[in-house]
Amino acid sequence: MIKVAITGNIGSGKTMVCRIFETLFIPVFYADKEAKDLYDNPKVKEKVIMAFGDDVYNKNGKINKAVLASIVFSEKSALKKINEIIHPALFNKYNNWLKKHQNSIYTIHEAAVLFENHFENYFDFIIYVYAPQKLRLERVIKRDNISKEEVLKRMNHQWADDIKSKMSDFVIVNDEKSFLIPQVLKIHQNLLIKKERNE
Repeated sequence: MIKVAITGNIGSGKTMVCRIFETLFIPVFYADKEAKDLYDNPKVKEKVIMAFGDDVYNKNGKINKAVLASIVFSEKSALKKINEIIHPALFNKYNNWLKKHQNSIYTIHEAAVLFENHFENYFDFIIYVYAPQKLRLERVIKRDNISKEEVLKRMNHQWADDIKSKMSDFVIVNDEKSFLIPQVLKIHQNLLIKKERNE
């Protein structure tokens, strides 16, 4: 089974692209969502509190995203620390998910910071979703209801588009001018051909 990753900088529209692949009956593992769910895991919770204190969880025992984000996007060492807690548990979850979908033509793993965490070699092919920074900025401010400064802080922790594009096998342009479905179908056909050649 071919393992494909979809990545793109914040606000690029990765999830929208993944939804189109799902209409083609391709299973998608949403790593960012799965990572958020891990904060409810007792073992993960314990490690997070030990690393960052009780304030990162609210009174209901749920992760306080705003508090955690303000810490990890202000200090590189904090971001590294949270990744060391979350990523091993996340990849364990992903590997178990892969077993359930081993008969699929190919699977997709959606993640924002694939290259930054040096996971690119784990996949057979990488699709990069590109959108201009101005558009991404507008999307995230509207989606997350946060300030421009907060979005830019998060963007500064991600590699530049041109670097990621060159490191990817396919690039999808999501600039609200280019049609997404034909781009997805073209990549889908490419992957089907590669699958046939490998059999």
